[in-house]
Amino acid sequence: MVSIIHHDAVDPETFPGGATYQTLVGDEAGSTPVRCGIQTSPPGYATPNHAHPYVEIVTVLEGTGEAWIDGEADGIEIGPGMTMVFPANTAHGFRVTGEASLVTYGIHSSPDRIVEIRN
Repeated sequence: MVSIIHHDAVDPETFPGGATYQTLVGDEAGSTPVRCGIQTSPPGYATPNHAHPYVEIVTVLEGTGEAWIDGEADGIEIGPGMTMVFPANTAHGFRVTGEASLVTYGIHSSPDRIVEIRN
């Protein structure tokens, strides 16, 4: 089955801290093998340190930020044209560093979006 998703027709959900997330592929029933979406994070926003029990791939579409990955260098500058691959069960996160929102496209290699907050 072929589907075409019009982004402007997808209602965003609001995350704590003011970021929004539009699920483009996937649903609560887990009817697809992956979940994909666009996150828009306002200036000053930071994700909590977190992990997923599967690989997550995040591509920066707009804006600037700083990412961290457990076991790797902290404070990695990120911007458009960059893709981050977070291994399963590896703590990571990012924060917005610029004056504009950071817009990212994420792929969760799971039918369910599972977030495990880490300290």
